[in-house]
Amino acid sequence: MISGTSHDGIDVAVVDIDEPSGPPAQEPLDRSAVDGAPLVLTARVVAAESAPYEPVLRARLIAALPPAPTTFAEMTELDTLIGQAFAAAAQEVAAGLDDPVDLICSHGQTVFHWVEGGRALGTLQIGQPAWIAEALGVPVVSDVRIRDITAGGQGAPLVSFLDELLFRQVPGRVAALNLGGISNMTVLAPGEPPVAFDIGPANALIDAVIVTRAAHPRGYDEDGAIAATGTVDRLLLEQLLAEDYYALPSPKSTGKELFNAAYVDAALRRRAAPLTTPDLVATLTELTAVTVADAVRVQDVSTLVVSGGGWRNGTLVSRLRELLPGVTLRATDEFGAASDDKEAIAFALIGWCTAHGVPASAPSATGARQARVLGTITPGSGPLRLPEPVTTPLGSMSLTDARVTDGGSGR
Repeated sequence: MISGTSHDGIDVAVVDIDEPSGPPAQEPLDRSAVDGAPLVLTARVVAAESAPYEPVLRARLIAALPPAPTTFAEMTELDTLIGQAFAAAAQEVAAGLDDPVDLICSHGQTVFHWVEGGRALGTLQIGQPAWIAEALGVPVVSDVRIRDITAGGQGAPLVSFLDELLFRQVPGRVAALNLGGISNMTVLAPGEPPVAFDIGPANALIDAVIVTRAAHPRGYDEDGAIAATGTVDRLLLEQLLAEDYYALPSPKSTGKELFNAAYVDAALRRRAAPLTTPDLVATLTELTAVTVADAVRVQDVSTLVVSGGGWRNGTLVSRLRELLPGVTLRATDEFGAASDDKEAIAFALIGWCTAHGVPASAPSATGARQARVLGTITPGSGPLRLPEPVTTPLGSMSLTDARVTDGGSGR
């Protein structure tokens, strides 16, 4: 379960992961640590849903985010209310399953990611997991980012662990691109460890403008329709591209602590000329396309596997195709991970790894000294019983969407 940097709701994926078996076709992830054949995970996405936040709760959450001031009282209430919302979403999905849930991994809602001098020093995700454990009676893995930070990493992007398992078999130099609130990318090349980093704003600034200007009732530019009617303001775009973050080396991470509505307002004041909403949205969409395309070209990527809400923004995707004529764009759906569900699937995998004692971070992607077992565990209604640890490194993951392969329509 996860609510991402768009702060719009809770994505839930139910993943049935079998015990590892057999050697993979490709080489293992950590070639120096393998004594025998690396393990293959076989998994099926059984269900996936999205539960929007109630409008009042979302408004309170957005109002409390940096750079706005807040209080311990407000954060305590939000921690409880979001935890209860996660619990309700979990109950609703679990009620429709044929088999009971064994374990839940809740990423929660990121409200602050503390980065100074290019180094992550702390991170805060709220949504009290005890509410989920109480509601479903099963253990809950949560607070999954901080252990990577304590090991010197950025705590992001953790989805690189799933990217490595799913996409390493794609020929050539492949990148997994997520277009959420923030754009992030994992680069996989033959014979090289994965490289990953947050690129910059994907939907974050676009959504901020849509919400503050009440340009669309859903709070985002549906299919890029508003951007398609606007004209890119080249002067503003040039100012936005001068942001220091883009020049930082990887691994690096960012969030709405930097890229938020106040950031756009400050840029407009420097521009010293008003812009219509379509022109501003078009400019911010172009900013996302240009920063992503620049990062892809620097990494010399031949195939881009895309997920996240930005994949449904036709204007953004069209610009990426135009800016990257030699790059093949594919959806993660082709690999069993629906583009809307990939991050929730990744955290289901992380929860499984935590329960089995498997480190679920990629040090070359986050910058950590070593991979770590992630998260903390809140017990369910009975004694906490964990499976036997898995000690052999994972080599790959075969993922199918049972909603499609079993005759369902998916989400």
